Amino acid sequence: MQEEKQKNTDALSQIVEMSLLYDFYGGLLKEHKRSIFEDYVLNDYSLSEIAAEQGMSRQGVHDIVKRCSKELEHYEETLHLIEKFHKTKEHVNQIHQIAMEVRETKDVEQIAKIETLSNCILDML
Repeated sequence: MQEEKQKNTDALSQIVEMSLLYDFYGGLLKEHKRSIFEDYVLNDYSLSEIAAEQGMSRQGVHDIVKRCSKELEHYEETLHLIEKFHKTKEHVNQIHQIAMEVRETKDVEQIAKIETLSNCILDML
């Protein structure tokens, strides 16, 4: 039972990862591939359903989904946009937390931290 839960968690994690890759880089895929990838990952259609809709084999759909996944992963390896997004989000959360503390204490050290983090974000952009 525990092993089955782990498989489900891994599958869900992979879908979330592919969705995030698609959000950032999906526009770079050709229309036909993008449509198939969207149906499989975002719309949760089965390979058979997509194959019937597209008039192709289930294996053909599977191959396209795999190629799209590799292509999207390659874009991230090259451009690192998702990595930068996560870092930026982390820095913004830190700024928010520090700002809340500064509001209460008016601490000059915390203001310096805000300046450092905001400069770091600006450098990443």
